[in-house]
Amino acid sequence: GFVNAMAAIFAVCVLIFATGLPISYYAAKHGVDIDLLSRGAGFGYIGSTVTSLIYASFTFIFFAIEAAILSTALEMFFGVPLVIGYLLSSLIVIPIVVHGFTFISRFQLWTQPIWLLLHLLPFLFIAVNHSDLIVEWTSFRGLSGEAGGEFNVLYFGAASAVIFSLAAQIGEQVDFLRFLPPKTRENRVGWWFALLTGGPGWIGIGGLKILAGSFLVFLAAKMLVPAHLAIDPSYMYRIAFQYVFSTPGLVIAATATFVIISQIKINVTNAYAGSIAWSNFFSRLTHSHPGRVVWLVFNVTIAYLLTTLGVYRALEQILGLYSI
Repeated sequence: GFVNAMAAIFAVCVLIFATGLPISYYAAKHGVDIDLLSRGAGFGYIGSTVTSLIYASFTFIFFAIEAAILSTALEMFFGVPLVIGYLLSSLIVIPIVVHGFTFISRFQLWTQPIWLLLHLLPFLFIAVNHSDLIVEWTSFRGLSGEAGGEFNVLYFGAASAVIFSLAAQIGEQVDFLRFLPPKTRENRVGWWFALLTGGPGWIGIGGLKILAGSFLVFLAAKMLVPAHLAIDPSYMYRIAFQYVFSTPGLVIAATATFVIISQIKINVTNAYAGSIAWSNFFSRLTHSHPGRVVWLVFNVTIAYLLTTLGVYRALEQILGLYSI
């Protein structure tokens, strides 16, 4: 229901911002990643090793989830069998990440205008032409019916548990923030702006995107899409773009382009961060450094296996467990 979802989103956003702020500050100030930061914060040699393992597991769990979404899109729009889609969705990221941080930054920059346009377009059209749907969304009681129409601590807790799995995302933000130039008197305003928006502030944008996603799920449910399909972005945006384009071909093209770009943008970061985390973890255990590319392939392989085992079908349970 809308009430419990909104309460959970707001509460978790505040918590994630609060936990992410000191992590971001010290990472940017000293130019270190999560591994070195946790070691310097008093967790010690073994503590930072465990931190790296937890963080690495975050990256391959989320990589697997995003790859599953991309595979569904490839099957829906291009008829690619899921088994092949899982493999393609995993392999496509490797050549981008192999080129390193500079190339990843360029890729994210080049794809950003298309991604933003397609992300916002259906919401603008719906807000202008179908504002009544927004009112319906705010009164949506969810699958629970009457019980979801008012605050319920159990539903609030369940929603919070799923969303709080995003707390570890600050590690990926730190992988970018550690490249911030040193803070000086001349750049301190820009430095703090970059820190806050690129660090803990990511959850502000993230929270808005979760809100937007909940609206699209409501639209899908309204169109009688089954609940287990309504949570998939391919179905969400296919319905949303029907409010923008009247031609089915344009609807499919816009949805496919948006979902594919989104998932690759996300998984490039997941794969890059995971390769660093695994490198840190195994260098502690084995005292060897075979190279980041080895751990990149290792991380993607684990994610691929999780995808084929059906990680997306157990999404709530996995994210809830990871939150805890």
